[in-house]
Amino acid sequence: MPIKKNMRLGDLLVESSILTQEQLDEALQDKSTDQKLGDILVQKGFVTELQLIEVLEFQLGIPRVTLYNYPIDTSLLKMVPKEFARRNLVIPIKKEENKLFVAMADPMDYFVINDLRLSTGFTIEPFIATKDDIIRSVSKFYDVDDFAKDIVSTEQDDQGFDTTDVEDEDSPVVKLVNQLLQQAVVQQASDIHIDCQETKVHIRFRVDGKLRSERSLPKHVQGSLITRIKIMANLDITEQRVPQDGRIKLSLEHRQIDLRISTLPTIYGEKIVIRLLDLSMAQNDIDHIGFEQDNLEKFKKMIHQPHGIVLLTGPTGSGKSSTMYSALTHLNEESDNIITVEDPVEYQVEGINQIQVNPNVGLTFAAGLRAILRQDPDIIMIGEIRDKETADMAVRASITGHLVFSTLHTNNSLGTINRLKDMGVELFLIASSLNGVVSQRLVRKICRDCKQEKEPTEREKEIFAKYGVSVEKVYQGEGCPTCNMTGYRGRTAIHEVLVIDDHIRQALLNNESTIAIRDIAVENGLKFLIKDGIEKVKKGTTTTEEILRVALD
Repeated sequence: MPIKKNMRLGDLLVESSILTQEQLDEALQDKSTDQKLGDILVQKGFVTELQLIEVLEFQLGIPRVTLYNYPIDTSLLKMVPKEFARRNLVIPIKKEENKLFVAMADPMDYFVINDLRLSTGFTIEPFIATKDDIIRSVSKFYDVDDFAKDIVSTEQDDQGFDTTDVEDEDSPVVKLVNQLLQQAVVQQASDIHIDCQETKVHIRFRVDGKLRSERSLPKHVQGSLITRIKIMANLDITEQRVPQDGRIKLSLEHRQIDLRISTLPTIYGEKIVIRLLDLSMAQNDIDHIGFEQDNLEKFKKMIHQPHGIVLLTGPTGSGKSSTMYSALTHLNEESDNIITVEDPVEYQVEGINQIQVNPNVGLTFAAGLRAILRQDPDIIMIGEIRDKETADMAVRASITGHLVFSTLHTNNSLGTINRLKDMGVELFLIASSLNGVVSQRLVRKICRDCKQEKEPTEREKEIFAKYGVSVEKVYQGEGCPTCNMTGYRGRTAIHEVLVIDDHIRQALLNNESTIAIRDIAVENGLKFLIKDGIEKVKKGTTTTEEILRVALD
């Protein structure tokens, strides 16, 4: 096939049958002026980054390089300034005579190649590498060296940096915090943990639900690092004995990021956890949050009832809030008055009235709900039912003609009924007010770039047979730079959707056992968490290990 040096990326992908013309048109329409086409295509899920690289490698004859363990010649870094490398996603990797070999995320960017040729005086030979691979390498080779020099030059005593530097944009600690936040966003981390230990400060990122070490910093950095974060979050820097909470809004990597800051006094200093909420990545489309088709239909039917309670259950961090927001977004119309009372307000949704709980002034869930009922609401969302008073108010609101959404901490959908009974809600009120319960968990998705087919093990065959699912092949991730060699990238949800129909209502009124109610639910098509997960394993979305990690067999 001839090399098409001047052919545009979109046309190359369409010609290679990886992308349809409709998908290309949609991406071009949604693309912002400073966003590259490849980025928007990957963000929308139309192509993987590996597919982009393979097309460019094949069509343009430009070789691909993996930087994860590549022996980069660090003496070349001074030829390409750090800001240029980060802005244009390039990094020099080796030199041969008058040729400079450069890894690029976009080897078709001839302006960048020309700039490099003029500034270095070398002939530029481009290699293709993934965007994440280059960003990681730039941080690893440029930033770490810069920061090490800054620490050496600024280290004064055990107290750390001069505290006047924590607001100077050019100071090492400000650069360090910015770099940590940028790396967390690139790696799609949900949390940053800053742990103060006896001799060092340990930084960890939670990516796809798993904590992993990012780096360790010298102990003398601790004071100024914590002070910088507290200043950004408008916290009291003089108070180190009590926990504090704050919030920061930033724009990083062309994305709006909402940061929740939590401090906790420990024996070696304040531990800080930063929760990152990527507002641009928030999935509010009910059709794209992981529901299988039959469960999606049940859930939609449940939330389209004129009144009643819909409960979402699961442990902390199981995606309950995201599912609830997607339901509210789906129902958000001008004709409905939607009011929420939350702790905290995680995502701000236009057209919905959101209330932040504040126990210090007496604004609890129950007090907020009592006030909401005087505001002529159609749909009410309560962040969490924690006590009998809130549960009673929610039941009363649903019986008086309102649709109520809330969350509970239970292990499965059927356990919700016992939880409400334990809170003191009468059985006849549960039967008449509850529309349904959705129990969910988050599981890691197999990385699309290193996904491999394999034979199921004997244990897997037994599990599949137990739930009446036949399987000939399953999938796993081999590990690649895109997924940081884990084999997983991103998460999806598995669900258990319990619809409270007339048969279950009658069983509740007759005070029948949980086992009897479960049998009725199974007859009516209740699919347990593990069965929903196994179907996702068969589709190649996740692995059996992931399902068994979050759902009991």
